[in-house]
Amino acid sequence: MNNNRTRGISGLTLLFGLVLVAIIYWFMGNPGIQESSYTYRDFQSAVKEEQITHVEIRQNRVAPTGTLRIQDKKGEMHELHVSDVNETQDFLDSYDVEFEVEDVPQDSWVLTTLLPTLLMVGVVLFVVAMMNRQGGANAKAMNFGKSRAKMSTELDNKVTFDQVAGLKEEKEELEEIVDFLKAPGKYIQVGARIPKGVLLEGPPGTGKTLLAKAVAGEAGVPFFTISGSDFVEMFVGVGASRVRDLFEDAKRNSPCIVFIDEIDAVARRRGTGMGGGHDEREQTLNQLLVEMDGFGVNEGIIVMAATNRVDILDPAILRPGRFDRKVMVGRPDVQGRLEILKVHAKGKPLGDDVDLEQTARTTAGFTGADLENLLNEAAILAAKEGRIYLQQSDIRHAFIKVGIGAEKKSRVISEKEKRITAFHEAGHAILFHVLPDVGPVYSVSIIPTGVGAAGYTMPLPEKDEMFNTKGRMLQNITVALGGRAAEEMVFDDITTGASQDILQATSYAKSMVTKFGMSEQLGLVNYDNDSDEVFIGRDWGHASRGYGEKVASAIDMEVKRIIDECYVEAKKIIEEHRDVLDSCAELLLQKEKITREEFEALF
Repeated sequence: MNNNRTRGISGLTLLFGLVLVAIIYWFMGNPGIQESSYTYRDFQSAVKEEQITHVEIRQNRVAPTGTLRIQDKKGEMHELHVSDVNETQDFLDSYDVEFEVEDVPQDSWVLTTLLPTLLMVGVVLFVVAMMNRQGGANAKAMNFGKSRAKMSTELDNKVTFDQVAGLKEEKEELEEIVDFLKAPGKYIQVGARIPKGVLLEGPPGTGKTLLAKAVAGEAGVPFFTISGSDFVEMFVGVGASRVRDLFEDAKRNSPCIVFIDEIDAVARRRGTGMGGGHDEREQTLNQLLVEMDGFGVNEGIIVMAATNRVDILDPAILRPGRFDRKVMVGRPDVQGRLEILKVHAKGKPLGDDVDLEQTARTTAGFTGADLENLLNEAAILAAKEGRIYLQQSDIRHAFIKVGIGAEKKSRVISEKEKRITAFHEAGHAILFHVLPDVGPVYSVSIIPTGVGAAGYTMPLPEKDEMFNTKGRMLQNITVALGGRAAEEMVFDDITTGASQDILQATSYAKSMVTKFGMSEQLGLVNYDNDSDEVFIGRDWGHASRGYGEKVASAIDMEVKRIIDECYVEAKKIIEEHRDVLDSCAELLLQKEKITREEFEALF
C-alpha cells in the first residue's frame, strides 16, 4: 500500500473530524429558539390573572431587546422575545411578579479565539493536502531527469559466489574485480589498472545478472542496478541526464559497482540511419561513453553490463578503457547442470528415486533458468497429487511439459487421425533410433500438446556437443522428414501435420548451403544475410542480398537436392524396419505414450 496516500487520507479524516466538532460546539453554545404560539399579549394576560410564578429575563447584546423565560402555575415553560426589556421590568413591577435579570452574555475564549483558529488551521491543512495530492505529477516532472537506479548495500545483497553454480571459469575471471575492490593498493603499487567495465554476454537465463550480484556481495560494496530501457524516454536529453545523475550517485558511494542490465537497449550501434543524429538513444549513449572513459575520472566505479545481443552494440563502448573485459556466460555443461540442480533442489524434499545426475545428463542445452523452471514444475506436479516430496516421475513429466508443452488429453481426436499420428511419430522414432548421431528416443506420444502438435517424439542427447557436423545435420533433416515418409508409405496419402518438420528441414538445409559452406557446388562462400537485419541498421536502403540471380537459383537447387536425398534415405530406412513401424504404431494406439525402454524392446 502507498504510505503517502495513507497519510493523506488520515490527515483529511482528522481535519474533517475537527471541523465537525467545532460546528457541533458552535450550535451547542448557541441553541436555537423554539418556535411557539405563546404571544406577548398572552403573557400580559397571564400576569394580570396572576398565573405567572417566575420570569427570567435574558438581555441580548443588542439593547434593549431580550428573551423572557416564563414559568406559570401549571409548571409549563415558555420563551418569548421582547423588544424592550426595561418596559417589561416596569410591567412586572407593577403587578408584583417575581423576576430575575441576567447580564448581557459575554463571548467565551473558545468561541472568540479557539474556534476561529481551529477553523483557519483546518482550511490551511485542507488546501495543503489538496496541493500535495495534485502536485504528485509535478513532483515527478521535477525528478524526470533523475536516475532510476536502485542501490543495494552489503546488508541488502546476500548473494555470493557460493550461490552461483555451474560457472566456475566465469567466477574466476570476476574474482579479480572483487580482489581489487577489497584491496586496491596492491594493484596500484605495481601500476596495474583494474578494468573499468565488464561485459557479461551470453544466452538468456544463463546467470549474468546473478553473477553481477555475486560480485557486489563478495566485495561488500554498494551495488547500483538499472535496466538499459530506464534511460531512454520520448524527450531528448532525459536519458543523458539520468546517466549523469547515476554516475554522480556512484561517485558519492565509491568504490561501488554499477550494473546495467540489457545494455543493448541504449548502446546500439550509431549511424544506422534510424532516428537521425539527434536520436534520444544516441544522446544517452554519448553521455555513457563520456562517463565511462571521457575527460572525467571515475575512480572506484566499475561498470558491469549484461546483454545477449553483443553483435549490435556500438564499437565505441566495446573498446579497452570502457568495457575492457568480456566474460562469455554460456550454457552449462553436465557438471554445471548438476551443480545448478543441487542449488535449486534445496528446500524441495526429494524422494529416494530422484536421480539429479541422470536429470543433468538428459537436459543438454538447458540454462540455469530452464533448470530452475524444471524443478519448479516438478514441485507443482507433486503438490497437485498431494505428495510432500518430489519423485523422478514428476521431473520426467515436467521435462516433457517444459520441452514440448502441456499434454491435452481432453482433446477429442478421431480414430483415423490418431492412427495417422501414430505412424507419423513412429517414423520419427525409428530414424532417431537407427541414425547414430541424433538419438536415442526419450519418449513417443500421440497425446496433443499445448503447442498445437498432435503428438511428439522427444530425443535424448546423451552428451553435450560443441560443434555440429555435416553428417549430423543431414541426419537431423532425415529425421524431420521421417513422419511424412511414414504417412506416404502407409496411407498412400499425406497430411498437413508435417508442416513444422518441413520448415525445420528447410532451415537446416539452407544453413548448410548459405552459412556453413557445406555445399560442394557453391563452395566455401557465405551467402547468409540474416545477421544484417534492417533494424540493426547496416542494410537500410540496400539490396536484401549480396549475390545475383544465378547464385540464388543455385542455392535453391542445392537446398532442394539435400532435402530430396534425405527424404529418399528416410523412406529407405523406414521400409527396412516396416515391422517395427507397424508394431510401434499399434502400441501407441493402445497406450498413447511409450518410453524409451518400451520402444527399444520393439527392435
